[in-house]
Order: sequence, then C-alpha cells, then structure tokens
Amino acid sequence: MIRKAYFGVILLTLVLCFGQSDDIAAEQLVKAMDYNLNAKTRILTSKMVVHGRRSSRTIESRSWVKGINQAYTEYLAPPREAGTKMLKSRDKLWTYSPQTDRVIQISGHMLRQSVMGSDMSYNDMMEDRPLTDLYEATVEGSEVIEGRKHWILFLEARVTGLSYPKRRAWVDAEYLLPLKEELYAKSGKLLKSTSMDGIKKVQGRWFPTRFIFKDELKRNSRGTEWIIDDIAFDKEIPDSRFEKAILRK
Repeated sequence: MIRKAYFGVILLTLVLCFGQSDDIAAEQLVKAMDYNLNAKTRILTSKMVVHGRRSSRTIESRSWVKGINQAYTEYLAPPREAGTKMLKSRDKLWTYSPQTDRVIQISGHMLRQSVMGSDMSYNDMMEDRPLTDLYEATVEGSEVIEGRKHWILFLEARVTGLSYPKRRAWVDAEYLLPLKEELYAKSGKLLKSTSMDGIKKVQGRWFPTRFIFKDELKRNSRGTEWIIDDIAFDKEIPDSRFEKAILRK
C-alpha cells in the first residue's frame, strides 16, 4: 500500500515538474520505469523465440526472481533444452546441462556470449539493478509514435563496467515504459536495440508481455522475441530456490 502511494506521488510530481525542469522530469520518469519493471519478487513462465537466417526455434522456461541479486530459470522445452538450468546469485552466474551433468560458472568474457543462440547475452541477464542506480538521465524531447506521446530519454552511466554505458529510450507517456531503446558503447556505437509491446495491467502496474532484442553487431540479425505467458509479482519464494544445489535436482 505504501509503495502504491509512493508511486502516486511520483506520477503527480512528473506531471507538475515536466514543464519546469527536464532534469527533475527525467529522474521521475526513470523512477516510474523502475517501478513498473521491477518488484520484490517475480515468478514467470515465458518463451524465447530465436529467429535464425533460415528458421526459428522456441525455447520455453519458468523463472523465479527475487530482488536484483537472485534469479533461477529452468528450461522446459524443446526436449534438447529441457532440464537446462541457470542460477544467478549476486555477481555469480552458473548454468547446468543435463547432457553433460556439469555445472559451469559463467564469468569474464563468457558473459558477453549469446544465451542459446539468441540476441541476448549473459550480461543482459545479469544487469538487473534499477536504472536510477546506474544512469544519469536527461530529457531530449518528445515524439508521437503511432498516435502515442513518448518522452525521449538519454541515459549515461554513473557507474563503471556496464555493458551499455549509454542508452536512449522512448518512454510512453501513459504506460511509463521504454517501448523502444537503443543501447550504445561508450564510443557511441549502437550495440543493441530493444522494443516491447503487448502492454497489460498486472497487479496495478503496466507491464509488457513481449520484448524484442536485436544485436546490431550481428549481420542479418532477425532478432529474438521474449514472450511472457504468465507473471506474478511479490509472491513468496523460498530461499532454497536460489541455492546452488538446486541446479542438480
């Protein structure tokens, strides 16, 4: 209840301040985005559609996420991927393959590798901290896209070591979600683009049911879709769900 009231204050401040100070409006916009996209816990069933040059394949999974430091995913289909598991605990990431019965820690340069041939990297999955902790934001202007007003935000890293030191986001004025983003290297080179749609009201917040990722460094990339079939926020998840031993169970 307190969290909802706090979000209401953010929205009111956003409306009152936007015309007066771009810096204040930018900060409030980022806070609103963080509120919609993050939660105490998330439990979701989803599928990832990886579009290759000649064909596409769909990978189904179920995930449990607690805060920003703990996440566990079990892949359900197709048979080739079923039983593969992934566990994030703070700054460590492990994967388990039933074919080899091995647990491997993903670290260093391996974090830049593609997840199951998709346009998403392991780094993309690791960086789950609120944007307010990572970036300074400024409002560059606004744009109408398909009849809907969007604020254009430019975000520049306030911490070192991020995969994308610079980002540009088109934030829907009603949903307060970045329906389109461009992710850049420190040099300004475009590395990846993302978009989201299928926006629905879920437990009092707007949330997308489909994300599209495109690695701009891949030639002829057709992108990767991440489709959320079901999601629940703020449900209790036992700590045992995030213990390393679960990978072999």
